[in-house]
Amino acid sequence: MKTCIIVNPNAGSVEEVAELRTRLDRIPGTSVGFTDSAGHAQELAREAARNGAGLVVAAGGDGTLNEVLNGLSEGFGRVRLGLLPRGTGNDFARSINVPADLDGALKILLEGRTRRIDVGCARLRTFSRYFLNMAVGGFSGMVSEKADEAKERWGPLAYLRAAIGTLGDLQGFRAVVTLRGTPDGTERIDLETYNVVISNGRFVAAGIPVAPQSELDDGYLDLMLVPGNSIPQLAFLASQVLLGRHLESDLALFRKARSIEIESDPPMSFNLDGEVIGDEPALFEVLPRALEVVVGEEVAEG
Repeated sequence: MKTCIIVNPNAGSVEEVAELRTRLDRIPGTSVGFTDSAGHAQELAREAARNGAGLVVAAGGDGTLNEVLNGLSEGFGRVRLGLLPRGTGNDFARSINVPADLDGALKILLEGRTRRIDVGCARLRTFSRYFLNMAVGGFSGMVSEKADEAKERWGPLAYLRAAIGTLGDLQGFRAVVTLRGTPDGTERIDLETYNVVISNGRFVAAGIPVAPQSELDDGYLDLMLVPGNSIPQLAFLASQVLLGRHLESDLALFRKARSIEIESDPPMSFNLDGEVIGDEPALFEVLPRALEVVVGEEVAEG
């Protein structure tokens, strides 16, 4: 199978990049491309798919993975996606059981076990973009934006520092959320909310299990809404989220839907897979089992 591996050289040290290049050059039938700017991974993935690659691998963090995913959007269904996690968070890699160490990730890649998974799509006013892991807005969106500025210095601790730094700017949003294709039909929720999390994967912010109930191939997006609560209540909910014990909490609302439409006042900033995309109104939809992904043994089909 013709394989293209797309490497973000800014994810990892110079020595790690050199080692990765040496290892990848030994894999027969593989071409390696290195990104040099934002959006370049998407261009390389699109070119690889058009040139007949059967497997395109993202070697980088969640942002690189998201770019590669969007570059493959013309080839969903005929091009497989692989992952060599090299970023700060590597959250989607956790959902598909791909380890962060190079030896373990390469072993899984070469074994070639796959699973067809759902893909999320965010449709905003002027463009659409795909995601594999999470779309977040409100407080989480602000945290992700601040964390991006500090990841190089603080690594995974950047998310914690960003969350603490964002508390002083905590803002409520008057939101109307319309759910279609839920197990019970259509639902409209009108509420004051601090936070919106739309999940396909399970983890966010370098391993926090924000959506432990999420399934990659169930044909639904999982929604968590955090209504307007007091700061102590929000702090307690955050502690429960860190432990993965928040699903029974009455401090948050949980739903499953095939499409989720959100409008709010003031406009809520969203990001996909950790990358800021802008303000809503936005429509989030699921593409059931649209993409074949190389996964770890416990996640593989059959």
